[in-house]
Amino acid sequence: MEMTDRFKIDSHKLIYHVPRVNKWLQGKNVYPIYIEIGLFAGCNQRCIFCAFDFLKYKPYVLNEEALKKFILEATKRGVKSIMYAGEGEPLLHKDAVDIIVFTKKAGIDVSVTTNGVIFDKEMAKKSLGYLSWFRVSLNAATRENYSIIHNTAKEDFNIVINNLKNAVKVRDKNRYSCTIGVQFLLIPQNYKEVAILAGILSDVGVDYLVIKPYSQHPLSINKINPKFKYSSSLFLEKKLKRYKKNNFQIIFRRHGIEKLEEERPYKLCLGLPFITYMAATGDIYPCSLFLGKKDFIFGNICQESFKNIWEGKRRKRIMQMLQTKWDIKNCRRGCRVDEINRYLWELKNPSTHVNFI
Repeated sequence: MEMTDRFKIDSHKLIYHVPRVNKWLQGKNVYPIYIEIGLFAGCNQRCIFCAFDFLKYKPYVLNEEALKKFILEATKRGVKSIMYAGEGEPLLHKDAVDIIVFTKKAGIDVSVTTNGVIFDKEMAKKSLGYLSWFRVSLNAATRENYSIIHNTAKEDFNIVINNLKNAVKVRDKNRYSCTIGVQFLLIPQNYKEVAILAGILSDVGVDYLVIKPYSQHPLSINKINPKFKYSSSLFLEKKLKRYKKNNFQIIFRRHGIEKLEEERPYKLCLGLPFITYMAATGDIYPCSLFLGKKDFIFGNICQESFKNIWEGKRRKRIMQMLQTKWDIKNCRRGCRVDEINRYLWELKNPSTHVNFI
């Protein structure tokens, strides 16, 4: 039996946005529900699994003034959520906390994915009250292996664990609603440590540990052993159940793992109107697959409005190309849009006897 995922991390949530989906089905232009934004393109670590190493960690800083102008317009256009993560470490942006607060006050739900090294107690006090969720990428259970996998100092492991403890204390003391989680990317170098980490995090008091499979970016320099069969790691799901508590959930993404070894049931990427990606340069892309490729840039928020970008001829031309000429075999396996695509493809291509509910 699979572990219940009350956060629906291994699923999609378009069923809660029926009016927008209906508008899309009618062939109308829709604005994204969710946007991932890179605040800072540099990083304080060099993880061996980093998907964006090909960008060479150039320390681009997203212009705060242009971003705030964009956020105010995005609110009016129906954008519901923003995750600050991107191609680097978002919290290295000197105004990251101010941007988080501004985004929430503008009426958009906010989340952050980070390596957690600089998220100290003061940053937690200033930001947790405005975040829907906060997630740390933590991919080892010992100082030694953490240093190897994250390609950083051994001390960073203890720093991250302490930062998580402090974040939980701040959240609980102030009764903030922010969900605090940890993401573990399952790779050959760490799968034997996942149970150890589950025990540590159970004591720390975070809300969940999610275990997900690795997805190779086609441009990434880093390569994880392609012979590693994720299906052979499914035994971990049963082993991890002993660490589950009422206030601590373990989300083992079995479905995501199993999909890696099956054919996609759709022929086109249909989900791109509902989700988009902004790099730290201010460029907007269909998704992170196309980062750094100028021919796939919709526009730049430092140069034009969101409306002009989203409804402009350039985006329409790119989207038309992706629907007619792009081969999804060139896409990442198990990408963020996969479940959305499965849902939309079925809506567009229903099976027989659908009226017999």
